Amino acid sequence: MIRLARYALLLMLPLALVACGPDSSEEVIKKAEKAGTKTELEKALGRPTEIGKLGPIEQWTYKTKDGQVTFTITGDKVALTTGGTKK
Repeated sequence: MIRLARYALLLMLPLALVACGPDSSEEVIKKAEKAGTKTELEKALGRPTEIGKLGPIEQWTYKTKDGQVTFTITGDKVALTTGGTKK
């Protein structure tokens, strides 16, 4: 009986890991819909995968399971969102 429980656990583990993976681009954009500032964006999505800076302009990129989503931030305001999927 214990052996059967161990096998069941081993079979369920990969499914649990996939469920904990990154969101899709669509889900990330939806979570960030109401974020108008850097603080709100970070609260909604956490720290970005990459941050690029050019003067007062920042690009926050979040890797997703189907590509990435990049938010352009000017000063403290989220100005633009772009999303892409893997091809």
